[in-house]
Amino acid sequence: MPETRPDTPLIDAEPLTAAQPLAGAGPLPDAGPLAGAAGRRAHPALVMLGIVLASLNMRAALAGVSPLMGEIGDHFHLAAAASSLVTTIPLVFMGLGSIVAPRLARRWGTEAVLCGALVLLAAGILLRVTPPVVALFVGCALVGTAIALLNVLMPGLVKRDFPDRAASMTALYSTTLILGATGAAATSVPLENALGGWQGSLASWALLAVVAALVWLPQAAAGRRGTGRGTTAATPRRADGAGTSLMRSPLAWQVTLLMGTQSLIAYVCIAWMPTVFTDHGMSKSQAGMVYAFYTLVQMAGSFVVPMLAGRMSDQRPLAVAVVALMASGVTGLLIAPVAGAWVWATLMGVAQGGLLGLALTLMVLRTRDAQTAARLSGMAQTWGYLLASVGPFAIGAVHQATGDWTLPVALLLVACTALLFLGLGAGRNRKI
Repeated sequence: MPETRPDTPLIDAEPLTAAQPLAGAGPLPDAGPLAGAAGRRAHPALVMLGIVLASLNMRAALAGVSPLMGEIGDHFHLAAAASSLVTTIPLVFMGLGSIVAPRLARRWGTEAVLCGALVLLAAGILLRVTPPVVALFVGCALVGTAIALLNVLMPGLVKRDFPDRAASMTALYSTTLILGATGAAATSVPLENALGGWQGSLASWALLAVVAALVWLPQAAAGRRGTGRGTTAATPRRADGAGTSLMRSPLAWQVTLLMGTQSLIAYVCIAWMPTVFTDHGMSKSQAGMVYAFYTLVQMAGSFVVPMLAGRMSDQRPLAVAVVALMASGVTGLLIAPVAGAWVWATLMGVAQGGLLGLALTLMVLRTRDAQTAARLSGMAQTWGYLLASVGPFAIGAVHQATGDWTLPVALLLVACTALLFLGLGAGRNRKI
């Protein structure tokens, strides 16, 4: 895979269109997944509003489940292993659904797929609360698939419509994503009390998805009118074959594994952090507060790190700093989990948000155009979330085998070591 020289601009000055072919590229009739119909794109303010509303939905439907797991399991008479599928199935389908996202965008247009994903998300949320237990698991699969489409298409959309503000827009949507998760986790129990049960609490998040879909609907319709068959304006491929070689690119795999490893740590913390605290003597209520705080402070890292990354031609120092912050928090959790719980939650939360923001930003900064950004996003989130889905089960199995949290938490330090090397590779000033 050819690499750019160090003096190559970090972000393209303007989006790639059919009128701006790459050197040596011949005319191609097919559509790229993210190129918009000329003259028919929505106003940037409307696109930004759509991005914010879509981002609020990208984790809320998942985060709102965790505080209600006990009630869901009791209602359906599920054993502990079966109950864990409520969080594992969406994660698996977040990986599998990422495979088809670029193809759907090429066929129907990015805006239409985003709108459809939000409708699918609302349907999956509502299906989870219907009586048959099979509907619960099918709904979880639909929720994961819908989130996968949103995950994959967002970096390419940012690269296309905000090419000179890609880092700041990534900071906006990654922070909004975490805000949605924090709000869902914090309000799920109050909503349960207000609406008379866990079903009402979970179903309420379908309303947010519907509102976001309504914002994207006119943009989807305009895109289809502008192209005639749902696809978007032609985006030329590279004559050197770069369009088919992501799987052979070391840089693409470094970004992919960075995304996957940080997601693994994130979902291990979602599954087990409160249990680590309670098993060391902390009350459940306090453990819940510490975990909520850990989620909240992720917004700081997810906003600051992409902004800094966009101002740097080489993101390796930033990657080292964020990984060191995570490793410090994990070490503290290993040595004195209760005594320094708030400190460790702060360090790990800021680092976790920063790692997510860095991974999403690198999908944009390490690519030359919107089409490649979307394809790299699809690759990174397909393999990344499949890797992440192993984490909670593996850590739980090690804990069950050892009867202690020392080795499971220590394994997170191994993941931090992997993140360090991946960040040093993906942070170099190169492009796919």
